[in-house]
Amino acid sequence: MGKTNTKHILSADAASLFSDFDIELFKGGVHYRLYEKMGAQRVTKGNAEGILFSVWAPGAGSVSVAGDFNGWDKNAHPMHARWDSSGIWELFVPDLAPGTPYKFIVRNGDFEAEKSDPFAFQCEVPPRTASLIPAADTFRWTDKKWMQERHLKQNEHAPLSIYEVHLGSWKRKDGNEFLSYRDMAGELPAYCREMGFTHVELMPVMEHPFYGSWGYQQTGYFAPGSRFGTPQDFMHLINELHKAGIGVILDWVPSHFPTDAHGLQYFDGTHLYEHSDPRKGFHPDWQSSIFNLGRNEVRAFLISNALYWLDRFHVDGLRVDAVASMLYLDYSRKEGEWIPNEFGGRENLESVQFFRQLNDAVHASYPDVLTIAEESTAWPGVTQPASAGGLGFDRKWMMGWMHDTLLYFAQDPVYRSYHQELLTFSIIYTYSEKFILPFSHDEVVHGKHSLLRKMPGDEWQQFANLRLLFGYMAAHPGGKLLFMGDEFGQSGEWRHDYSLDWHEASGDKNKGVQQLVKDLNHLGNHPALADNYNPSGFEWIDFSDRDNCVISWLRKGTNGSFLVCIFNFTPVVRRNYRLGMPEAGYYTELLNTDAAVYGGSDVHNTQLETAPFARHGRTHSLSLTLPPLATLVLEYKGPNF
Repeated sequence: MGKTNTKHILSADAASLFSDFDIELFKGGVHYRLYEKMGAQRVTKGNAEGILFSVWAPGAGSVSVAGDFNGWDKNAHPMHARWDSSGIWELFVPDLAPGTPYKFIVRNGDFEAEKSDPFAFQCEVPPRTASLIPAADTFRWTDKKWMQERHLKQNEHAPLSIYEVHLGSWKRKDGNEFLSYRDMAGELPAYCREMGFTHVELMPVMEHPFYGSWGYQQTGYFAPGSRFGTPQDFMHLINELHKAGIGVILDWVPSHFPTDAHGLQYFDGTHLYEHSDPRKGFHPDWQSSIFNLGRNEVRAFLISNALYWLDRFHVDGLRVDAVASMLYLDYSRKEGEWIPNEFGGRENLESVQFFRQLNDAVHASYPDVLTIAEESTAWPGVTQPASAGGLGFDRKWMMGWMHDTLLYFAQDPVYRSYHQELLTFSIIYTYSEKFILPFSHDEVVHGKHSLLRKMPGDEWQQFANLRLLFGYMAAHPGGKLLFMGDEFGQSGEWRHDYSLDWHEASGDKNKGVQQLVKDLNHLGNHPALADNYNPSGFEWIDFSDRDNCVISWLRKGTNGSFLVCIFNFTPVVRRNYRLGMPEAGYYTELLNTDAAVYGGSDVHNTQLETAPFARHGRTHSLSLTLPPLATLVLEYKGPNF
């Protein structure tokens, strides 16, 4: 594990890494280690060391390799088509130095294109578009402890708090220059550990020509983005995150790819990777091409790519982008702009097969790795195993919760009593899938405002609402995801061309939010909150107090522990608020988002003892003071204190 490029030994007369069995697997769409065979593989052939090039271009009339090594002569190094109708072309070229730029020259009749290597392990820094001969991998992983214990950190009973990061804009150097992977390795792991995040989710790191696509329009599926360093530099970042106890999730994009001439589009003069019919092969929203998942070799390409990152880079999870766009044939299309499936429906059966095949392949090799679906509809069984008719993902983003929650919080508190179902509805379906609650980058761009500025009221109320929001999120069942900058209450929207506004983090109110997020992350380790997917771990106390805009529930651990979670969604202090308790005795405040340390007004409860007054179906109750716009978490101390 952990090799970017492995040296292969070939006999003097051999010129291929493919066995007949490899070709059979490739044609059947079930060769999941194509990165060990395709692209530019470092080999020794006889007494010569060099590179064995392999590329899939079945429609091509000829293919050659051009680069700095031959003066970009398109005819100097013609490749040879295999005899087995696989469509794979091969060529051995001796004595190629690491870092040498190259491309494939693909011809088909009048068609001629200079194509980047679909399996390139390294690419030139954009706007240059050539692939690079990989260096021999000398990186030494030192994350053995993390890898051995990863199953303990990623199972259903472990807390999951994800920090979503865009590498190009988390921080920048003076002069607005990018931090390199190694620069990030010196700061990001320590910050995440200090803040209590369990994982980082990196927005796509795969090579992409247009920086403003945020990585979602990729041309180099096997190459970490060269803007920030080499593949070995990226390994170093992951290694340091693991040593800090932080898991790494990558955004992964099998839904579409850009139409750049050097990329996968019309690769061999035919629609090779994409559907030929634009009703299936062109995405109207993103002006990009859609993978033809009905083609075996394309599925093998994508699943090999998924396993590549898990194998060579020790990645701990893949968050699959735009799953809904792949599941529905009519996604963002009007009538007449899409083709029904064989049964006349709008479900994309090829995508369903692909997701099941993907998740089965990932979990067969890496059972402790997480696959996460960004799926925004009510498609059933996203996190059910493929064997049970599901798609096989481990987690799903809870997009409905995100939408309803932000819609509720946008209301002025005086009107919130009319919208309380926006908060309570999610509990009806929260255990139907294994959900992650996301406040992602998509919610803080394009005029949507930062999370802080989404909140109503003056500055004090905005910060109080934000703290309340984070407390509500932490207490709600499900994993958690916060986009960078949210954790200190950045006031401006995210700008991918600049650093986060870290100077704001030194403000008193911002420091309070940051401390709260840190404390909430650590609170997530509590047995009553860590197990997010057990329906017996949640119990309502009261969801019907619309007049006061207060809701309350219990979170319960399998060890018998429980926490009382109370939310006051108005700026009014509620005194002598009586709430039924599951046990008689003493309670203390475990967390109060209105505490002075978080920038709040410091309305507190001191010693709390139940009285034998029945409330909410319980024999004993507490008389509480509810802080304004605050989350209150109480812990039971027992019958005696």
